[in-house]
Amino acid sequence: MKNIKKLLALLLVVAMVAAMFAGCQESNTGKETDAAKTDAPATGEPAKTDAPATDAPATDTPATDEPVGPVEYEGYVSQLDAEGNYVRGDDEEIYESIYGEFAALMEEARNAESNDERFILEAKAEAVLLDTATMIPNTTQGGAYTISRVAPRTVPYVQWGNDDDRWHSMVISDEFLTPEERNELLDMWDKAVAGEGTYDPAAYLESKGHTLQTDYTYSFSTPPVTLDWLNTASQSDTEVTVQTVDGLVEYDNLGNLQPKLAESWEVSDDGLTYTFHLRQGVKWYTAEGTEYAEVTANDFVTAMHHMLDAQAGLEYLCGGGNAEIVGVDAYLYEGGSFDNVGVKAVDDYTLQYTLAKPVPFFMTMLTYSIFLPICTSFYEANGGVYGIEEYAQRNTDTYKFGLNTDVSSQVYCGPFLLQKLQGDSEILCVKNEKYWDADKVTLNSIKWVFDNGENPDATYNDCLKGVYAGVTLGKASGLLDKAIADGNFDKYAYISDTTSTTYFGGLNVNRGTFGLESGACATTKTEQEKADTVTALNNKNFRKAMQHAFDKKTQNAVSRGEELAETNLRNMYTIPAFMRLENDVTDSDGHTFTAGTEYGDLVQYYCDQIGCKVNCADGVDGWFNPTAAKEYLEAAKAELGENVTWPIKIDVVYYSANDTQTAQANAYKASIEGTLGTENVVVNLIEATTPEDFYACGYRAANGEAGNFDMFYGSGWGPDYGDPCTYLNTFDYNVDGYMLKVEGLF
Repeated sequence: MKNIKKLLALLLVVAMVAAMFAGCQESNTGKETDAAKTDAPATGEPAKTDAPATDAPATDTPATDEPVGPVEYEGYVSQLDAEGNYVRGDDEEIYESIYGEFAALMEEARNAESNDERFILEAKAEAVLLDTATMIPNTTQGGAYTISRVAPRTVPYVQWGNDDDRWHSMVISDEFLTPEERNELLDMWDKAVAGEGTYDPAAYLESKGHTLQTDYTYSFSTPPVTLDWLNTASQSDTEVTVQTVDGLVEYDNLGNLQPKLAESWEVSDDGLTYTFHLRQGVKWYTAEGTEYAEVTANDFVTAMHHMLDAQAGLEYLCGGGNAEIVGVDAYLYEGGSFDNVGVKAVDDYTLQYTLAKPVPFFMTMLTYSIFLPICTSFYEANGGVYGIEEYAQRNTDTYKFGLNTDVSSQVYCGPFLLQKLQGDSEILCVKNEKYWDADKVTLNSIKWVFDNGENPDATYNDCLKGVYAGVTLGKASGLLDKAIADGNFDKYAYISDTTSTTYFGGLNVNRGTFGLESGACATTKTEQEKADTVTALNNKNFRKAMQHAFDKKTQNAVSRGEELAETNLRNMYTIPAFMRLENDVTDSDGHTFTAGTEYGDLVQYYCDQIGCKVNCADGVDGWFNPTAAKEYLEAAKAELGENVTWPIKIDVVYYSANDTQTAQANAYKASIEGTLGTENVVVNLIEATTPEDFYACGYRAANGEAGNFDMFYGSGWGPDYGDPCTYLNTFDYNVDGYMLKVEGLF
């Protein structure tokens, strides 16, 4: 196993803050992201809601009416040292005990001979992952009442990667769109996708008397920490920087992959060599718009070298189990030479990638930030170095590349130039009039305004004034009632599409932090209570009791209102409709799935087979089951015996200045304690008085040991490319397992 420490790859940006501005944008998300965006409207297809429910009995420790006597407990028991202090356990041992079967299935999937066989094995693995009950899928984006001036499906339309954050083609009106106008536009879009016409939302809106706007204002609460798009895995960074740089290819607003910096490409017959022919004459520009250099194939080679050196958390995506680029793993983990990495500039305008084995989804990966170029000469002129150790030991006095304090520390080849970055107030991108495809850019500027989400009324009023293009009408924020009262709900509100991003709650099975260095967000537990909690959370039946006691619908209702409480609920990690079988497939047990079977139906079948009591469909609370929760609790108490003292205390950190987070934290406490009883489980609500403290406890914790929580439901993942393993690999330690930190591991 590779013990890789990474930063973020799609992290959540700001817990409930971005939700206020979700209506400003119509897009999906494809990277790791933060529960702040759970209310963001999107433009994906409505999520599947008709997967069969299951009443299959659990197979772990069946409930029984017979008295259960003392048993010799073979599970993990957290220890105290000689001084009576809690001792954190071994990450690898705990991982193997919980995730061993899952990891074995993922390894088998990586070696499958066909796409369909891989999907089957990935579905088995996902069912096993859900059955561990260390994580509970909670919600997705969208599914909320929204008012917006943005025409639907006018940005790149795709479920994965960074393209949905590219806003250069956005169409914005000076008026809010009515539901009727929005439905007519979506009907036009459906026909265009089917090849039955074109989709021209600008012409449509103008024919209806709308005036189009060319300036777009969004919000931010977490400013970019770098302008180096290869040295980050955070959406709060790339949401800004991808506006300024082109990739080889890009999805259009109909979901089709189109040439961008690559005019054409071919793939070798064995599927191992991808050759791209670059567009000639494309330039790099300074922030002021001065031409700096031409974009060449070597800029992509330099970018790959730098990305692997920087090790910001996404480098694993280029190696085994993902892109399978030759030599990447050897370079990262075995001291190999970059000369042997399979990315080469054949000449100035010909770029070639060589893979170790065929990767059917390789082209879908190219829209992600790790495959973007950087200007070689500019990188070197600003202190750039090559080599993992060399980069780690670089001279920070002379290294000036991509600093978030200086927009001139980067050069840009995309549709916009970054001209202002003030982390406490404003970020500004302006259209590059010299951009090679400038005629197709619909916006003159993109501006982000700082907002910490503490004054939703001001946000709503600014939206009505035209400052923002839209807003989500949340229940807890009071904006839903406000819009109903002033008539805007009846005139303009629609339910935003759900997306492929999945937010989930994680139980900390190896906690290592019990308060921030400042003293904020400190636990009230004794050393023995710390050990008791970790012992209990390492018991599968106790975890299942916790997860089946979580009333997600009620918790979601505090932000969405009762009517939409289930609309954006998600119950499996991968979006159910992510993939379909291409052919009839028979699994190793002799069960045949027909061609066209959705991935979610595969996962549901295997959940039923192993007795995992989860309904995998979107749009229902597929986990909440008080009867099962109580049965699992009794089984856990019988197994744990005298190894713990009840009640088990569960710390949950929340941002108290945010009304939605406060209401959700209290709803979580009520559902767990109300179902399991306070004699068995007590939820301690730990107040974070600043967003910085809240993020430090969970979202921005550097690793599993730094997580200051027992249950954290503020993290999520959006897919990086078009295969279920883009989700599942985040819990597979063999290929980095980035989201394991939400379980307190690695």
